[in-house]
Amino acid sequence: MRHFPIFLDLADRQIVVSGAGDCAVAKLRLLLKTEAAITVFGRDPAPVIRQWAGANRLSLVERPLDQGDADGATLLYAANDDENEDARVARIGRAAGALVNVVDDLEASQFITPAIVDRDPVTIAIGTEGAAPVLARAIKADLEERLPASLGRLARIGQTFRERAMAIRAGRGRRDFWSRFYSGEGDAALREGGDAAVLAKLETLMTDAIETRPRPGHVALIGAGPGDPDLLTVKARRLLHEADVVLHDRLAAPEILELARREAIIIETGKTGFGPSWSQDDINALIIEHARNGAQVARLKSGDPGMFGRLDEEIDALDAAGISWEIVPGITAAAAAASTTGLSLTKRGRNSSVRFITGHDVEGFAEHDWRDLARPGAGAAIYMGVRAAAFLRGRLMMHGAAPDTPVTVVENASRANQKTIATTLLALPDDLAAAGINGPAVLLYGMAARKAAKQVQLAADPIHENAGVL
Repeated sequence: MRHFPIFLDLADRQIVVSGAGDCAVAKLRLLLKTEAAITVFGRDPAPVIRQWAGANRLSLVERPLDQGDADGATLLYAANDDENEDARVARIGRAAGALVNVVDDLEASQFITPAIVDRDPVTIAIGTEGAAPVLARAIKADLEERLPASLGRLARIGQTFRERAMAIRAGRGRRDFWSRFYSGEGDAALREGGDAAVLAKLETLMTDAIETRPRPGHVALIGAGPGDPDLLTVKARRLLHEADVVLHDRLAAPEILELARREAIIIETGKTGFGPSWSQDDINALIIEHARNGAQVARLKSGDPGMFGRLDEEIDALDAAGISWEIVPGITAAAAAASTTGLSLTKRGRNSSVRFITGHDVEGFAEHDWRDLARPGAGAAIYMGVRAAAFLRGRLMMHGAAPDTPVTVVENASRANQKTIATTLLALPDDLAAAGINGPAVLLYGMAARKAAKQVQLAADPIHENAGVL
């Protein structure tokens, strides 16, 4: 580690900036967030610097920096966008005892300014020692999305309560108190009733901690999306990280499970079509058991929990047990499958509506309005349809569906091992078998993939002449 990260107290300290153009403006936008006294030296200052000076946010001296100007300064920024001038003022700054930063010149700088996530008084600094500034900005953007805008406000309110919180026994009790406050309960109170509600919540949490009242269990029914962690919602990430127990289906991607805390209990409650599975009653009982013990439970379901996810059964069980719950929607597999193959689920002149149906249910192959689905231009996203492919083909063609109706099959949508098959209704069962589709797949009936790809012959039989793997 070449650059040691510290947080420098700049209250009433002097910062000197040499340069008054665009290069200096970029640094000043950040420096003006501090409590430092800032002086800018430079000819022909940018209009915004004049505005800041006119508002007494900084002092402006319209000439180049000279000997003595940096005396007493804590930091000096050389931001002239001129290599020779920056070197000159850097020498002046070092001689005056200031720490010097030459903008965009790592070797000439005594310190660097990191990318900053500002949730004052919570501040996160991100640095790569100049090796990958684009990566630092990407990390900053990711953190900006994850951290609620209210975090700083909560921290300031919490700071006023720290002395009161000393009444809670040290160790686990105090840690649990602050964990509950910053892990969602404080933010919920702020949204519901502002600062007064937050202070009331702090009083309640403190009473619970002092009297060692158990934290009430809660269940978040979370949509994990199709598998790509980048497609998780910010709320899903937060609740997954906060969970004491994570109960997930067998399709949950390992990369998403990695987002859970190390201390969390992680249990697979898998269901396999036509194979050994957890019963829904056993899953309900397990969720309720952990929640009754005070756990914050993340019930993680692939895709969207409301899309063939047995959501109502679990909610009914939670209501009957008197346990609080919330639903966090996720991107369903059909949306991911369509986007990765360049498809729109609806299209004028092709299909003005789309049905989300399942190939089989608890009683076997599922029945639908086949006559309507067989009409020209009908579109459907068919879940759990691989093993039901021959049944689906038979029912649709029996009711008049054209044999050459396009079907796009997407296995493991959005994941690195995604496989896409462009086929027809007639060839569907044979092409699925030939392609070895055995992972979670969505059949986009009535839709042909837009993205061009090399067509691969799946068999010599003419029935496959319109099929290909993308």
